[in-house]
Amino acid sequence: MENNQIQTNMFGTTGRAVTRVGLGGEGVLRTTGRFHEADAVIRAAAEQGITYFDSARVYSDSELYYGGIWKPDPEKRKNIFQTSKSASRDKKGARKDLEESLQRLETDYLDLWQIHDVRTSQDLEAISGPGGALEAFVEAREEGRIRFIGVTGHHDPEVLARAVRQWPVDSVMMPVNPVEEVLGGFLTKTLPAALEKKIAVIAMKIFGGGNYVAPHLGVTPELLMRYALGKPVTVAIVGCSNISEVETLAEAGRLAKPLADKEMDKLVAPFRENARELAFYRGVI
Repeated sequence: MENNQIQTNMFGTTGRAVTRVGLGGEGVLRTTGRFHEADAVIRAAAEQGITYFDSARVYSDSELYYGGIWKPDPEKRKNIFQTSKSASRDKKGARKDLEESLQRLETDYLDLWQIHDVRTSQDLEAISGPGGALEAFVEAREEGRIRFIGVTGHHDPEVLARAVRQWPVDSVMMPVNPVEEVLGGFLTKTLPAALEKKIAVIAMKIFGGGNYVAPHLGVTPELLMRYALGKPVTVAIVGCSNISEVETLAEAGRLAKPLADKEMDKLVAPFRENARELAFYRGVI
């Protein structure tokens, strides 16, 4: 009998398992007022067997879309891994973000709450200093309002690696794509730090916001997913705008195999000349 289930990975050392592909918070979810379309995408992801669902307090109506589905179906909520993020750097702001996220998501806990978009040494100092956001995260975990703590970043791999090493985090979210293969940094500094600490790794920016998909150059969504899933990551997330994209994502979770050496060389080649410019999410370096 054919196994049509999406493969799963353990989420670091937490004891929880998640599907190796997850629904990202971009796409139709990072919009306002598009409840019908977002509802269809979230439900399709759940029906496909995806268990990891990404969001953030600043992602427009994303949390409201999820809340509209989980509230009337507590059993479905119990069986998924719901995440959100706070970009606040101080304790008071982070706690306010958590209260609002829980209300909007119509839930009394988050499976993963992430310190969002850490960019600079100043961010590190503000977040981990007295009265910083990290205090709110640790307290929320102790109170049972969140299960696990994560950190995200796509600007400076060295800063993100420091956060991984210094903070009591259970996961890190970072870019994983052919541009990073060329540039190094996130894959050569942040990823090893995460693996050494044995925390979960969440791959993002896989398609570069759609900018990396170029079929005429042999760069397809399927190959980009195979690239990401071929790295030692726990889950690869992609924002989806329709049911067809959800189905493609789920299929990658079932079937994607690591790239062979020749496939890898061919995929990375178009990114070599302009990698620095293509890493737009890093900002000015």
